[in-house]
Amino acid sequence: QVQLVESGGGLVQAGGSLRLSCAASGTFFSIGTMGWYRQAPGKQRELVATSTSGGTTTYADSVKGRFTISRDNAKNTVYLQMNSLKPDDAAVYFCNAVVTKMVLGRTTTYDAWGQGTQVTVSS
Repeated sequence: QVQLVESGGGLVQAGGSLRLSCAASGTFFSIGTMGWYRQAPGKQRELVATSTSGGTTTYADSVKGRFTISRDNAKNTVYLQMNSLKPDDAAVYFCNAVVTKMVLGRTTTYDAWGQGTQVTVSS
């Protein structure tokens, strides 16, 4: 079983910056793509950014040029650097990871989710 724990959320003024972290712990064979999602009140959860194990990244159009996703595979940790924050960025941010476990030489893959960290942006 794997646990994802996010940290780094908080309250910032518009134009400010935050850096989110998500660390994976527990028992697993490997972690593939990791990403960040967010959900604001009254809105659907949306993809923010992803990073493959090889470092290929994707971003939602709304955050391109402002957010940067990175990861440290040795620490099983993914980061989201958020700059030039806007009130529209306020949401609960969730970490996601594609987890592979192996039993008796066979693999199976599933998605793991963190508990979420609150980001509040005041105007």
